[in-house]
Amino acid sequence: MRTVVVTILRILAPAFSIIIMSAAAMALASAPAQAKQDYAGIVMDAKTGKVLYSHQADGRRYPASLTKMMTLYLLFEALDSGKVDQKTRIRFSNHAASMQPSKLGVKAGSSISVQQAIYALAIKSANDAAAAVGEHLGGSESKFGEMMTAKAHALGMKNTVFKNASGLPDSRQYTTARDMALLGIALREHYPHYYKYFSTRSFKFGKHQYSNHNRLLGQIRGYDGIKTGYTRASGFNLVSSVEDNGRSIVAVVLGGQTGKSRNAQMAKLIGQYLPKASRGRDQMVVAKAGKGIVKGGGNVFASLFKLGKRAPLPEPSPLEAEPSMVTAYAAPTPAPAVGRTPDPVITASVQPAAPVASATSSEPIAIRESISGWHVQIGAMPSKDSALARLNKARNALPGLFDTVANYTETVESGGATLYRARFAGFTSKDAAWSACTRLKKAKFDCLALQN
Repeated sequence: MRTVVVTILRILAPAFSIIIMSAAAMALASAPAQAKQDYAGIVMDAKTGKVLYSHQADGRRYPASLTKMMTLYLLFEALDSGKVDQKTRIRFSNHAASMQPSKLGVKAGSSISVQQAIYALAIKSANDAAAAVGEHLGGSESKFGEMMTAKAHALGMKNTVFKNASGLPDSRQYTTARDMALLGIALREHYPHYYKYFSTRSFKFGKHQYSNHNRLLGQIRGYDGIKTGYTRASGFNLVSSVEDNGRSIVAVVLGGQTGKSRNAQMAKLIGQYLPKASRGRDQMVVAKAGKGIVKGGGNVFASLFKLGKRAPLPEPSPLEAEPSMVTAYAAPTPAPAVGRTPDPVITASVQPAAPVASATSSEPIAIRESISGWHVQIGAMPSKDSALARLNKARNALPGLFDTVANYTETVESGGATLYRARFAGFTSKDAAWSACTRLKKAKFDCLALQN
């Protein structure tokens, strides 16, 4: 009898295997899809903020290692404020050292310099270095995530939440293609003196030479970064910056099927939409937030734009261009935090052209260019980056003088060469502009006051 049972089981075993395998396949097929997110993309004119192309640009997606763009933004901010310098040591805790690859592999208790950390984030996309930076600046990575989110919202990235410094999987962490484009432009506008790190092709750490994960560097004329990203849930992500022939764009691709197809889509977008970007003067697309974010409050942004009607945020179809508008976000005036002096509120004189939202609204407001009045020019530089660096240097040299004005660059052809005028705009009178020039000249800056 036992022999008969064994024989029957042997005969039926293949059938049972097929049934079990089919059931498993059905279970997997019916399981909630956590695989890669759908494609989303946007191309934004970096000079004007005009959206040249968008597809699912406001749909929530996982950022993956694009998260490190914000980690670097806050690190650059710490450098400029003097909180750290290039040689400051960033210590690796047990938590930071335990991060999953990609990583440098630094042991707990060891440290790297801030400069090495920047290279590790921008080029290697090292998760352990990101966690270490987050702990150094925020006290803990979770608190740093709160700082990242507050800064994102202050920059107008209203559909972004960060929970860690690296972009390692966390279902509570999300962003949009539009928000990533704003962050890319903010990095260019606010920290041009550090932006070169994003176009660095490789760096050496210890005995290892690490190449940039961004394979489009060196493949497209004028291409200068910014960041790649990938997790199983996010798919292949990329934020790119291109500046060529007087035109400049930032483009975002989220949810690529493969790295190769993502790069091909990005190259296609650049080729199609860079020729449509403006060659005119640079405008401040992303206003720089104040130095502190008060819990429950926000910052009032400086703007030299004319307020207009509310702009809807549609879910556009591929190749659908949006109106030539920039989106800004007005936030409530921050209340003083206990035990600290409140940050100065940056304001500018604007004249509403139509009814607008309350000053305490966080809803988007459409704004059109209206840079008029008295301007101050402090030089004409050979590149946009050097012009912006010149403006930043003047702000640092004369704190408080430019709190109520904005800066911009203007492209001009001279003797067959392209120059970038470095200018401040928004002075309320001739006397205010001339007074600024007097102080600038005493600080060894060339200065020319003019009326636009």
